[in-house]
Amino acid sequence: MPLNSRVAVLIPCFNEEVAIPKVVKDFRTFLPDATIYVYDNNSKDLTAGVAKAAGAVVRHEAQQGKGHVVRRMFRDIDADFYVMVDGDDTYDASLAPRMVSLAQSGPFDLVNCIRKESEAAAYRGGHRWGNALLTGAVRQMFGDRVQDMLSGYKVFSRRFVKSFPALSQGFDIETELTVHALELFLPVAHTEGRYRGRPEGSESKLRTYRDGWRILMMIFRLVRHERPFFFFGLIACLLALTSILFSVPVVLTYLKTGLVPRLPTALLSTGIMLLAALSLLAGIILDTISRGRREVRLLSYLQYPLSHLTDE
Repeated sequence: MPLNSRVAVLIPCFNEEVAIPKVVKDFRTFLPDATIYVYDNNSKDLTAGVAKAAGAVVRHEAQQGKGHVVRRMFRDIDADFYVMVDGDDTYDASLAPRMVSLAQSGPFDLVNCIRKESEAAAYRGGHRWGNALLTGAVRQMFGDRVQDMLSGYKVFSRRFVKSFPALSQGFDIETELTVHALELFLPVAHTEGRYRGRPEGSESKLRTYRDGWRILMMIFRLVRHERPFFFFGLIACLLALTSILFSVPVVLTYLKTGLVPRLPTALLSTGIMLLAALSLLAGIILDTISRGRREVRLLSYLQYPLSHLTDE
């Protein structure tokens, strides 16, 4: 790691009194020159106190939700590389130096840790297939360059962090991070690491169905915002097909008799076809706007120098 590189370890926390001391200790061991930040998100236990005692810089975010915490961390912290990891002691801190070196060597703006179970209890029921389903959906819509989208262990470049809009509120932030990298065609790398169960006495904050639904809705919104021509074009096709199905008997009757006895059906078919045309037009217009937003994000990204060339 170059001497001038500043590394920040970012740990969002909510009620992690049991696990956080070991997480801080492990990252201090493997990244001795890094500054470790623990952002406490309204914990009801002693998370902040034990994290500070372990050697972390403790800060607070009042708005509840991992998305709010990540947004605050990215705004507040200035570094060349950012290691973001969950505070539940399920990830292997010994991977961090390799991940940072990999980020520098590319250079890569995102290095994602692909989780490999080292214990039977690492994944809760439904999480494995849910992760595969949601990751697969994003890979299908936005590109297949990211694996294990919902992994909570990542390394980011300064360029990535400072150009990331961070609009999510909860665990759907992982999806937004992934789509940001894919939409701007940022260089991405992966490494594999052990993923273990939580320590005894620690409880997961992830709610399988509620948070899975929120992530699915985030994917839906991102498709609408980032792929508006596809989104509204698909709606236009469905409306047009419906209109044609309604119009077939009307047209056949007209060809046989020269009459239009089903006037309400004809009007309904015409109205649906107009809606299809409007949907297609909306998709074309919004696609142009989406492209403009993407260009603004890319310009924001490009205003920061390569992290490994930063001299301060």
